Amino acid sequence: MARTKEFDEDAVLLKGMRLFWEQGYEKTSIQELVSHMGIHKGSMYDTFGDKQSLYVKALKRYSEMLEQSVKRRMADTRSAKEAIRLLFEIAIQQREEFPEGCFIVNTAVELAKHDSEARECVHLNWARTEQLIRDLIVVGQQSGELSQTHNAEWLSYYFNNALIGLLVMVKTITDREKLRQIIEMNMSVLE
Repeated sequence: MARTKEFDEDAVLLKGMRLFWEQGYEKTSIQELVSHMGIHKGSMYDTFGDKQSLYVKALKRYSEMLEQSVKRRMADTRSAKEAIRLLFEIAIQQREEFPEGCFIVNTAVELAKHDSEARECVHLNWARTEQLIRDLIVVGQQSGELSQTHNAEWLSYYFNNALIGLLVMVKTITDREKLRQIIEMNMSVLE
């Protein structure tokens, strides 16, 4: 008969995610993970698989949390421009909450070249962001808020690239005015 788990799987996964996020994949040992997560090594393997599997699960969980947070914060936006600007502002605000940066961007830099599953998670997240931006642009173009001179799909690539760049920059730049000017310059593309 299988034993029942004596821990909250999601809470333990979040602890593992946090450690990976702070230290990166390579610097995080199995022993640090089980110690930080508060479970036995056997329980970790039985529940999450090996270190790489745990990392991918943590990355997927982070992506879900991020998507929920963005949607919740965008619920009150009144226009496409306001919603796109909010994406950039969230990137700056994340600096205060999460000085280690965006877990997805960190994964792209550290693992995507060598780990196909991590790369796939990163690409999937970025594709969702592009789709969100593209949908906002289309709605803005249909309402007349945004010009139809630019291709919505190409603009979504541009804004996603700019957002990723900003997420990298906020890891080291503390000059909020400079970051805000970067947002303004990007938003001027919609004029």
